[in-house]
Amino acid sequence: MNKQRKKPTEDEIDEIVTAEANNVSAWEKPVTFRTPNGIADSDLIARLPITNDPEILSGENVFRGTRVPVTALLDNIEAGLTLEEFIDNFPSVTREQAIQVLESTRKTSHR
Repeated sequence: MNKQRKKPTEDEIDEIVTAEANNVSAWEKPVTFRTPNGIADSDLIARLPITNDPEILSGENVFRGTRVPVTALLDNIEAGLTLEEFIDNFPSVTREQAIQVLESTRKTSHR
């Protein structure tokens, strides 16, 4: 029996993002992507819409197809901007890319 999860609405996602931004402890440790056995999950990392290239922002993680650092998203959310405001400020980043990064960050920070 497969339970299908209801896809969250934009308002629900904004609430989640805001709640995470207000959670100070979520920003204290660097984000790591690990499986329950402690090994880095390269498949998870490969599915994220991020890339790094020494020729782009000195190898900093950026959203794939852009020059926007992933840290810009986290910094903007931490500063109190909504997801919509971030996307307005960085139109080369899609809403889907931002949500995927935020969801993976949330999942890994709760392990």
